[in-house]
Amino acid sequence: MLAIMERWEVGTGCHTDNTEKYLLLMIGKLGLDALVFHLCCQKLYTFFLNMCSLSIVLVDFLFVFLMATVWFLGPEKSPVSPCFLLANASATYGILPLPIMFLGLFNYCFEDANLGNQSTFCKLLRNAIWTLLVWLIAITYSLHPVKAELMESHDATSSKAVICKVDESTLITIFILVLFIAVINSMLPFWSMIPRWIKEANRLSEAREEQEKERSDLLFTWDKCKETKSSEQNYLEETSWSRPPLWISLTLGFGLFWMPYLAVSVACLLFGFEVPAYITVNVLWLECTNSLLVGLVFLVNSKMQGPYSRLPEDVCSWHVFWHLSKGTEKQKNSMAMFNPTKEKKKTLLYV
Repeated sequence: MLAIMERWEVGTGCHTDNTEKYLLLMIGKLGLDALVFHLCCQKLYTFFLNMCSLSIVLVDFLFVFLMATVWFLGPEKSPVSPCFLLANASATYGILPLPIMFLGLFNYCFEDANLGNQSTFCKLLRNAIWTLLVWLIAITYSLHPVKAELMESHDATSSKAVICKVDESTLITIFILVLFIAVINSMLPFWSMIPRWIKEANRLSEAREEQEKERSDLLFTWDKCKETKSSEQNYLEETSWSRPPLWISLTLGFGLFWMPYLAVSVACLLFGFEVPAYITVNVLWLECTNSLLVGLVFLVNSKMQGPYSRLPEDVCSWHVFWHLSKGTEKQKNSMAMFNPTKEKKKTLLYV
């Protein structure tokens, strides 16, 4: 894609310099990345993708500083042009997604092995080395093929423009399209049950929050009458709807949080809004990828056993949607209480 750096109107002699606009665009991206990083990244020193999120924020800050310096000095005093920064930044950011996804999945898959038994300092050192290695590979690979040369363009309206070639991230485009289509197609066969599942997931989430609050109290006693009544109500509700399969439940949990981001990204693609790689490779995309990888590892490790707990805190409540699919201990106990076996019924009859 082409970025218009300057434009001249031949008839009026009007000149427009867009360097300031690109600077404002990068400042906006920096602010969004910092906000998402603050809200989503809880365990900075433990997992590789959280370290990558921090590195993107820091590199964004460096890029904004360099762009601001070039804009402040002007084309006469600046050692490099804005085109040089934009072209190299788009090429560098465009290479990042593939190694980040590979190392992120590797980190999560082997968390239970020796990597999971390392100390916090060792994990910090390992993640820092991996992150620096990814950036070095991206910068080294992007230096040679980049053509950071300004080109002139003339159009039919008698205007002249100075343009700069910047790259898009094809991998992120494919990633977002495939993920959006996969989530939609997975949910379509169950569209009539989704409102009921969402309502039940909200109830489970509220119950989990109440349970965490109750654990903080030193003295707490259950009201057996209320517990029995709620168990009976849970059993009656249990018989009125079917639980989703685990992979559908986890897909629903992922889609509830990330579908707005995917929908907006797909809409930009459909309407022809071309976005360079230094914008699309951001912390929001990285956290979406993080949720996808965490969900896949959670699905594999929790399919035959209880909910997997060796993963980072994520914006998607995977444990809640595991219970949405498998049920809770109280609901299982209530089913046994209010749905006795035939042998018990016969014994009661003989008595």
